[in-house]
Amino acid sequence: MRLLERARKEWFMVGIVVAIGAAKLEPSVGVNGGPLKPEITVSYIAVATIFFNSGLSLKTEELTSALVHLKLHLFIQTFTLAFFPATIWLFLQLLSVTSINEWLLKGLQTVGCMPPPVSSAVILTKAVGGNEGIVVTPLLLLLFLGSSSSVPFTSIFSQLFMTVVVPLIIGQVVRRFVKDWLERKKPPFGAVSSSVLLMIIYTTFCDTFSNPHIDLDKVSLVLILFIIVSVQLSFMLLTFVFSTRDNSGFTPADTVAVIFCSTHKSLTLGIPMLKIVFAGHEHLSLISVPLLIYHPAQILLGSVLVPTIKSWMVSRQKGVKLTRPTV
Repeated sequence: MRLLERARKEWFMVGIVVAIGAAKLEPSVGVNGGPLKPEITVSYIAVATIFFNSGLSLKTEELTSALVHLKLHLFIQTFTLAFFPATIWLFLQLLSVTSINEWLLKGLQTVGCMPPPVSSAVILTKAVGGNEGIVVTPLLLLLFLGSSSSVPFTSIFSQLFMTVVVPLIIGQVVRRFVKDWLERKKPPFGAVSSSVLLMIIYTTFCDTFSNPHIDLDKVSLVLILFIIVSVQLSFMLLTFVFSTRDNSGFTPADTVAVIFCSTHKSLTLGIPMLKIVFAGHEHLSLISVPLLIYHPAQILLGSVLVPTIKSWMVSRQKGVKLTRPTV
């Protein structure tokens, strides 16, 4: 019973496994040109649905207030979209001489280029009681990924504009007219995006399993898993050390936001972005694997660390109050 309850709670993780398993059993259903017509239903309709949904659910007033924390925002964006991908690139130069599957390594680089999610990083930050200070910038993300793609940048930009930017703006416009209704009904925005994301993952792996020339060795997969967990722990420790220095200017609550938002990566944005940037690439699913591993790993690690980080933050905040001079 507890296992069933846990599975219901983690239905999206279960859904990823089921989607990949279904793609393995009958890949012909979801391949390009197949019954699902993913070249239309996924590349345009599904991706646009996710970002329209994001625009509809995005509280503009909260984004405006988040910009007040300018220093926090700049640090997170710089770490996530500059330091993180650059460090991963240097690390991959060393790994390139190993026998690890080269497409999995390319997938690690794309993970480094992803922005933080609005979902898990913010949820974990809230669980501890910290500040939210993050605005996702998908256009900047594509600037990092465009150089790795075989698709012309103009084509990437036009599809990005039509399937990401336009639906996001439309969602925000529609929200202005139905804001009160949304506040009352509280539609399951997360569940909608996750369900559509499962369809994208399914069709991506259908393409893989229908290609007889693609083979993924288990050793490479295990090594990638170990590398991902190590990278997450190392970067969480690094952000903690940096943001707790005496002259950092960050409060304990800011440190919590820095730890989670700087090191987490968005699967909801990432998979559609990879679908656009690596459109038609025969190794797209292998490139996607590190991001699919990174997502549950960051939630698991974050959940394990929440009690410890919360205890640290509370003790630090008490210490600040005790040392504050009375007037």
